[in-house]
Amino acid sequence: MCQTTAHGLTRRRALAGATALPLVLGWGNPVLANQFDNLRGMLDQPVTSERVPGLVALIARESDVWTHVAGVRDLESGAPMQRDTLFAVASIGKPLTAVAALMLVQDGVLGLDEPVDRWLPELAAPRVLRQMDGELDDTLPATRAITLRDLLSQRMGLGIIFADVPLARQMQALGVAPGPTIFAEDADTFMARLGSLPLAHQPGERWLYHTGLDVAGVLVARASGMSLGEFQRRRIFEPLGMANTGFSGRADRLATQYSPNAETGALELWNSASGDSFAQPPAFEAGGSGHVSTVDDFLAFGRFLLAGGMAGNQRLLSAELVAEMLRDQITPAQKAASPWFPPDFWDTHGWGLGVALRTAPENARGRFGWWGGFGTAFWCDPATDTVAVLFTQRMMTAPDDAAFAETFINAALDAP
Repeated sequence: MCQTTAHGLTRRRALAGATALPLVLGWGNPVLANQFDNLRGMLDQPVTSERVPGLVALIARESDVWTHVAGVRDLESGAPMQRDTLFAVASIGKPLTAVAALMLVQDGVLGLDEPVDRWLPELAAPRVLRQMDGELDDTLPATRAITLRDLLSQRMGLGIIFADVPLARQMQALGVAPGPTIFAEDADTFMARLGSLPLAHQPGERWLYHTGLDVAGVLVARASGMSLGEFQRRRIFEPLGMANTGFSGRADRLATQYSPNAETGALELWNSASGDSFAQPPAFEAGGSGHVSTVDDFLAFGRFLLAGGMAGNQRLLSAELVAEMLRDQITPAQKAASPWFPPDFWDTHGWGLGVALRTAPENARGRFGWWGGFGTAFWCDPATDTVAVLFTQRMMTAPDDAAFAETFINAALDAP
């Protein structure tokens, strides 16, 4: 939906109304304020220039927390952004699903390197394209079964394909191609459609983004005997105090999602806060992209990972499984055969189990996190015990859309 002139006038009034309130709100320790208050102007700039409607930023180091809130959560109503605004967080929900799966490994229900077809028979005995650009019936048998490690490391053989080839076209036709729209039917239908497709590559051979984490979410649901959302609520969200995280949220707290016009850059409504995508429980709980959350909930999740799987004095996940999650799973040869953007991504990053890792430069090694296509970012630095979170509601539509978030994250994590 494109904004009309009248909407544009409303938008300007909304921004003016937001700045009539305190544009910037901050909480936290004066030490952190001294370190990070110079970031406030940088964070305000895309709001005042109307590149983003609003944002919430958070930096936490040990027990100290610094935050910044600017703009509005909805241009039409002018509702001000708040620290507890709910955002559709897209792909930064991937590590939430990875942790859920690893908890079932810890329980002995799943094996990290065991076939998943006991629970996902749709993926049993997969066929693999002889060539990725080949016809869908030009296949050969898979050399081995798909494992949970394949799903979490995104090496199951299916994912985003940046080429106009028969497999990509068929994924699009079936509604299972990765993208901003959540699959509209239930998990069984999702798996049946995936199971009708050949794999682009042999299991474990190459990295293909996204699909493995949606499949992992279905695996968690079937293996646990409850929905993915219910399992995560009981085992992760409640113990960590993540009361605002799930697959839907109250419309009066959700940030409306906007997409920049490809030609003008003007923000256009993509999904209103009251839209079916996030204000109502979905038919399909997409483990790779379907969560809603707040910056403080992701702070709790980051602290849990930095603590090696501990929630206060309670261990939720073994230190060994957290360490495996944060170990680069992708070999140099697989990186060379798995293009991503920016083109030099693999020069400085790896991929663990559900989360990206920084491998260079030296001062950044060991950091972990990811970006979300709806304009969110979440990164942690074990060396300084720091969590940095930035939530906006401007969709990423080009590789350089992450530059603003990356500038903030680097400033937050590089500060002494």
